[in-house]
Amino acid sequence: MEKFTLINKDRSRIKVFEPFEDLSKPSPCLDAMMVSYGCVYKRSSKPVMKGSRVETVEAAREEYKKLLEEGWKKTSIFNSYF
Repeated sequence: MEKFTLINKDRSRIKVFEPFEDLSKPSPCLDAMMVSYGCVYKRSSKPVMKGSRVETVEAAREEYKKLLEEGWKKTSIFNSYF
């Protein structure tokens, strides 16, 4: 699984979806996604990340799908910062 970054229509908010490995278990598995969210103040500067949460893969897919329907776009502009 790879990391995906979405940005809203106004280019002011981003969400990053990435695999979450629970290292507390004996054998780490990828059954969850970490969703980080933040604000973009200048396109040329690092976004300010406000927080993150861990979701099931299914819940993260539903949120991703909903955001795409609202007009959010996949981007790679900020990949160098993460």
